[in-house]
Amino acid sequence: MPVNRMTQWKQIQQLDIKFLEQIDYFYDDTFPMEARQVLANWIEGQDWEAAADHESMANVLFNNLLMQLDRHCSQEPNFLLRHNLKRITHQLQMKYKSNHVQVAVIISSCLREERRIISLASIQEQGPLEKSMQNSEAFERQKNLDNRVAVIRSSVQMMDQAVKYLEDMQDDFDFRYKTLQSRDSVERNSQCTKQEVALLQEILNRLDFKRKEILSKMTDVIKEINDMMSTQLNLELMDWKRRQQIACIGGPVLTGMDQLQNWFTVTAQSLFQIKRQLDKLGELIHKVTYESDPIPLQRPQMEEQVKFLIYHLIKSSFVVEKQPCMPTHPQKPLIIKTQVQFTTKVRLLVKLPEVDYQLKVKTTFDKDPPPGKVNRQFFILTQNTKVMDVEESSNGCLSVEFRHLQLKEKKFNGTKGNEGPLTVTEELHSLSFEAQFCLQGMTIDLSICSLPLVVISNVSQLPAGWASVMWYNLLTDEPENMCFFSNPPRATWSQLSEVLSWQFSSFAGRGLNKEQLSMLGEKLLGQQPVHNDCQVSWSKFCKENIPGKPFSFWIWQDSILDLIKKHLLPVWIDGNIMGFVSKETERALLRERESGTFLLRFSESHLGGITFTWVEQADNGEAKFISVEPYTKNRLSALPFADIIRDYKVIADGIVPENPLKFLYPDIPKDEAFGKHYNSQQSKVFPYFPMSLIPISTLPNVTPLPCSSPEPPMSPGMFHVLSQQLSPFEMAAISSP
Repeated sequence: MPVNRMTQWKQIQQLDIKFLEQIDYFYDDTFPMEARQVLANWIEGQDWEAAADHESMANVLFNNLLMQLDRHCSQEPNFLLRHNLKRITHQLQMKYKSNHVQVAVIISSCLREERRIISLASIQEQGPLEKSMQNSEAFERQKNLDNRVAVIRSSVQMMDQAVKYLEDMQDDFDFRYKTLQSRDSVERNSQCTKQEVALLQEILNRLDFKRKEILSKMTDVIKEINDMMSTQLNLELMDWKRRQQIACIGGPVLTGMDQLQNWFTVTAQSLFQIKRQLDKLGELIHKVTYESDPIPLQRPQMEEQVKFLIYHLIKSSFVVEKQPCMPTHPQKPLIIKTQVQFTTKVRLLVKLPEVDYQLKVKTTFDKDPPPGKVNRQFFILTQNTKVMDVEESSNGCLSVEFRHLQLKEKKFNGTKGNEGPLTVTEELHSLSFEAQFCLQGMTIDLSICSLPLVVISNVSQLPAGWASVMWYNLLTDEPENMCFFSNPPRATWSQLSEVLSWQFSSFAGRGLNKEQLSMLGEKLLGQQPVHNDCQVSWSKFCKENIPGKPFSFWIWQDSILDLIKKHLLPVWIDGNIMGFVSKETERALLRERESGTFLLRFSESHLGGITFTWVEQADNGEAKFISVEPYTKNRLSALPFADIIRDYKVIADGIVPENPLKFLYPDIPKDEAFGKHYNSQQSKVFPYFPMSLIPISTLPNVTPLPCSSPEPPMSPGMFHVLSQQLSPFEMAAISSP
């Protein structure tokens, strides 16, 4: 009987507060947590990753999402929650009415990040990179910048009042002065006039003092903005770009863009306001000026400083929000296959004043390639210019998304470029974005490049390409080091093990624990124990074959990830697959266990294979270990793995088949561990009678060896016995090694 499975959302709710705070961080107005809460079961039952790649499927899911929310609204007894759900439904409908795919991308990203956090909570230990991005020092730094930006904004607004006061004071002086000038010569010599002249002088002195005071305050605020931009804002931008690199290779989901935009926008608003205040002071001196007037002396220099800061603030606010990525491989950005569409998105973090111009962005591939390093050349096959638009962004900033870009390789004399000292997947390329516009008399040139890209021409190059993307973004924060693989640096095992765990948490929903990583370290480095500071070369990671094997360490890992994602995902997420354990450790773990205790591990000799080994305790106290030939994707395509565990049979000496698998290590009853994943529906291959495929192994009439052995071939006699009991289709389903 299937076991009820705890929903992912219920698992989230049982986490410690420190993990719940991380969940709270990435649920915002793009997809509110209230919607996630009320639709938990339904959301988890949909294939959002597939919808992110297929617009028609995304359209169906989006409409179903709105229908589900409407249904909950009509059934919700709590007035406040019902009101919030109606508001959320309307917001989602308006925000994504022309881009349903974006909803699928957001929800799949949230679910993936939830799984990563659940996995992280179960392991209870973060790697050094993840710790560095989520420590209390970073939060304090951001809080400090929040306060500093707010203080600057408040100071600028107070200066508005001071300028207004100065203008009123000057109007009063101007009125009195013109009134006095209108009097005739007799009146000017009167005692009353002399008193008014003295009063005018006093007002002028106060006016001069006030002008100097305002200019001094402006100078201080401009210096404060300059210091804040250089010491904090630019550092936060660099930190965000580094976190984007880490997110690209499976690390924590990138957050903080809205906060970054707020800092940039508020700073820009303050600078634009100071510029208007300086313009106002320029108007005032046309009415009243005098010898040693501070405004004409100081204003030109201050205006240049403000323009300089605005110029550089806007230039640095031009960022690649979404790095180039093929929709067919959303979790492997920065790899582009020729003549396959890819998408990318750029935006300005500054909300510009409303202006009547079109900001056109042009993309160029390999605009400035390093001399002698790039052997292949490409050009963009599709439209490479688009206009930035406020409507394409959900928060009012100008942005543009290129959704249909394609690359084609240039041919020289009828042939394509030759491969040089670097392999195709070690050759790095870039996509640049350029725009130019005028703003308040300033011509601003915008330019930014994507992170380095790997261009492939065949999908078989994808694993090696992804290895290059991981190695680059793990080991450098340089945005455009196209010669990186001419002399690639080494990684420490501490760095590499963290990224390997990210691959399993982001692609398969569950990261690796210490024991699994320890086995992988021993496999890769050939030493025991493995220390965090052990060095791993690029060649050893993905170019050299594992000793005695026809494949490299990374190709082996990639094949296992592919197997999990396509055939083992629920079992892997539940933690039922030990996975990475050596044969020696496997036997040590099973030796003292009850007969029928088994564990699951990935094959070390087959690419993308999983096997199980069980122990049988003999009467003489000797433990015997039996392993089956690894199941690969070809076999698992015909029969779900949980059903294989349930229905597995062994026949020996003509005895009735029985399932030797009783307990998942250490002592979990098999049905308790796998029951919820059993396929309850019977096969409908034949319309006349129900049947099922049963995986069977036969054991010869000899004493089993105390080591792993593959499934032996079936003897003629055993074939005759089975043929009397099973249908022809069932007999055909029994595969020999």
